[in-house]
Amino acid sequence: MLKDASMSKNILLINPWIYDFAAYDFWLKPLGLLYIGSLLRANNHKISYIDCLDSHNPLMLHKSGKPPKRHAYGHGQFFRKVIDKPDCLKVLPRNYCRYGIDPDIFRTELGRYLDTDIVLVTSMMTYWYPGVFDAIKIIKETLPGVPVILGGKYASLCYDHALVHSGADFVVRGRGEKQILKLLQKHFDEDIIFDPDVDDLDALPYPAFDLINRIDQLPMITSLGCPYRCSYCSSRLFYKKYLRRDPVLVANEIEHWQKNYGVTDFSFYDDALLVDPEGMIIPLLEEIKRRNVSCRFHCPNGLHLRQIDERLSKLLYESGFKTIRFGFETADFLLQKETGGKVQNEELSKAVIHLKNAGYKTDDIGIYLLCGIPGQKTADVTNSIDFVRQCGAKPVLAEYSPIPGTKMWTAALLASPFDIQHEPLYHNNSLLSCRNDDFSYEIYSKLKAKLKMLTKE
Repeated sequence: MLKDASMSKNILLINPWIYDFAAYDFWLKPLGLLYIGSLLRANNHKISYIDCLDSHNPLMLHKSGKPPKRHAYGHGQFFRKVIDKPDCLKVLPRNYCRYGIDPDIFRTELGRYLDTDIVLVTSMMTYWYPGVFDAIKIIKETLPGVPVILGGKYASLCYDHALVHSGADFVVRGRGEKQILKLLQKHFDEDIIFDPDVDDLDALPYPAFDLINRIDQLPMITSLGCPYRCSYCSSRLFYKKYLRRDPVLVANEIEHWQKNYGVTDFSFYDDALLVDPEGMIIPLLEEIKRRNVSCRFHCPNGLHLRQIDERLSKLLYESGFKTIRFGFETADFLLQKETGGKVQNEELSKAVIHLKNAGYKTDDIGIYLLCGIPGQKTADVTNSIDFVRQCGAKPVLAEYSPIPGTKMWTAALLASPFDIQHEPLYHNNSLLSCRNDDFSYEIYSKLKAKLKMLTKE
């Protein structure tokens, strides 16, 4: 229900640094945080935003004298600085880095918002929490007395860890729209003037993308959640229901950002974009085509292969889907069944044929293969690589990261030589947390190097 109210609070959104051995901007944006920003703005709050990962930050560009290398499609490198490794990660002989702007520039940016009433900080991978903690520490130093709310993936999946160690005043677990509105209501005695049904994704205002310093691409969702129950995936932990938007309204949003902000590249963040193609992707792309909206689309998340046929392949190609990645995980039938059963070998083979007939080349068709899952043997990974190459697609190794609360978590606890239960840094996929004698880190490194050479041929 809507009612009149004057602008209430100054709210600052923060996207913190990534601390890791490797990080690359594959169309990365804090979509959930910017959705919440737009919802708070609809409640008459003043919203500001600092992105610690901003590759176009003017102060950082001036200081470095050289921008990170970016691709025309909107992805690219972050600013990067080697920093000290946490003690527990010193077992890995690689540089550990802070990705994003310098801390002194972050302090300068914060200094512009001394009238802030409350700060919202998001989080991504569980093992990226050191960057989150450092951001909160600097916020507390620069804006003393201003409450900090922490949300996002790490805060949700490692809630108890975040409560104890993050330094945030409030930790939000799961979807944050309702929780943050109620928290503001309780903490500041603020009336909620716009309270949409969060299960109706089209009732939410467009994300606050206008706060981004320079828009080189924008993420989109057509749905939240997934009808599949893959054992390694956390989607079900965040979204109890599988929610979908109206494809015509998705087309409206794409057209809005394209026409009003000149955006050409869009990335889809869906977990299940191609599921029930007649209900979403086909009418969406036909609507985009009818309106003559010229865009490029990218899917860094693994798409579902089962739905790929001649018609959909042709539509994807003609609509400008430039980056397509599919979740296959393994060519081993038993492992396919154990991990979720969402695809079989024959379906991959047929899908690649359809995609190539539509115009895609081998290197365009990236197939994610899970490596390092509990109990996995080297032969499974090598056989899966061989099978994908025989089908005429490009194998892409996706190192397994154990995620608390997933079906595979119990097996990971038993298999990992690291204390993954109490230290989220051990979830780092670069560490190969569930390595074993048959599939050791050394074997994995050689296999990855060999695959890199093969894909260059």
